[in-house]
Amino acid sequence: MNIILFGPPGAGKGTQAQLLQDRHGLVQLSTGDMLRAAVAAGSELGRQAKSIMDAGNLVDDDLMIAIISDRIDQPDCANGFILDGFPRTIPQAEGLDRMLGEKNLKLDRVVEIEVDDQALFARIEGRAQETASAGGGQRADDNAETLKKRLAVYHAQTAPVLPYYETRGMLRKVDGMASIEEVSRQIETILQAA
Repeated sequence: MNIILFGPPGAGKGTQAQLLQDRHGLVQLSTGDMLRAAVAAGSELGRQAKSIMDAGNLVDDDLMIAIISDRIDQPDCANGFILDGFPRTIPQAEGLDRMLGEKNLKLDRVVEIEVDDQALFARIEGRAQETASAGGGQRADDNAETLKKRLAVYHAQTAPVLPYYETRGMLRKVDGMASIEEVSRQIETILQAA
């Protein structure tokens, strides 16, 4: 089963991906983690990515898709994968579709976790207060200004990819305002119907 999770920062994608990993034996694929692993492994793709990143540039779509392609060829992805943070643009979505087609694979579902932006600010404030009361340090991204910037990027760049999947009949939406357990239940219902 191959899934993409969409949603704004703080929507709970990481939490839901972990639950799906545990329940279905899927592997969560984070583009950042994959890039770091490719660089650390010293592979040809990793060397290319390193030179681009060392120059302060973003890794282009073709190289990122090649890194994802290599990663899903690994034995631990045999049961499927969860993409979180990719694709962020329509060209990336098209490239991902082409690459999967070449491997005779497909996406089974694209799930959007819908959350009200104002609720995300409340979540961040609550998380920061919990961390402070527990005596821990605040996460660098647990502040309203960072969230505001990340939401602007999500709405401008990533959210426009959703209609790409919607027109293909793949996009399903869940109420991210519900409890973690309820969001998980909604996702399971969607996956069972796939």
